Amino acid sequence: MKKLIALFSVSVLLLTSCVSKKQYTELQNESSNTKEELNTTQSDLSKTSSDLEKEKAKNAALEDKIDYLLKGNEKTLEFVDNLTVISQSASENVKETLSQLSKKDEYIKHIQNVNSKRDSINLAVAFNLKKVLDDGLNDEDIQVNIEKTVVYISINDKLLFNSGSFRVSNRADKILKKVADVINGQPNMDVMVEGHTDNKTIKTEVLDDNWDLSVKRATSIVRVLQNKHDVAPERLIAAGRSSYVPLVENNSDANRSKNRRTKIIIMPKLDQFFELLESEN
Repeated sequence: MKKLIALFSVSVLLLTSCVSKKQYTELQNESSNTKEELNTTQSDLSKTSSDLEKEKAKNAALEDKIDYLLKGNEKTLEFVDNLTVISQSASENVKETLSQLSKKDEYIKHIQNVNSKRDSINLAVAFNLKKVLDDGLNDEDIQVNIEKTVVYISINDKLLFNSGSFRVSNRADKILKKVADVINGQPNMDVMVEGHTDNKTIKTEVLDDNWDLSVKRATSIVRVLQNKHDVAPERLIAAGRSSYVPLVENNSDANRSKNRRTKIIIMPKLDQFFELLESEN
């Protein structure tokens, strides 16, 4: 650009020396115009360079924004993937929870059915027992309870045996007949006869200790129920508890008398009991 200006100036000088004043003036005006155009062009070129730099800056900013958005998009996609995994896991947990609730509902229905059957057995046992109680099995030395399909009849030993003996007395026959009526009224239930003593140690020619006495008394009752009152022997269980399950403390004659007792337990047969628990109907 500087060379062009120099050549232009030399040309003007040469032309000035050999042209008229008029021509010189015209050339001078043209030169002035050309300078103005050149200045304008240089100014425009400067603006253009400035605008170009601005555009480059804008372009760089846009590229940075695009990179940021792309990274954000990647994070968003990753987050969406995580949400998908969480959603699947939550869905599986919901399904598992619903499955467990369904099982619990089935179990609750099963327990309700079991309770219903148990209550039915209780009602039947209570009904038959009440008929016997109303007919005379209501002595103060005879305690009767019904708990969860099981009948507990506790009889003081003074009504069944002589002191220190395991032979059943004659006065016991009426009581055992009533007990047998209750037992035979529930043919699908087993019967356990438990002998209990006080804490006074016993030792005779035929008895070794309180264990021996409690078992022999239970066995004697079982034999009477079987042989005199037709209770099926396969339903009978003889057991002795010695003095280890007292009703009250053995600290007086009256209390020791209460602890000397025979307990007759009428209960569902074990196989029927487990069948009742496992039944689905």
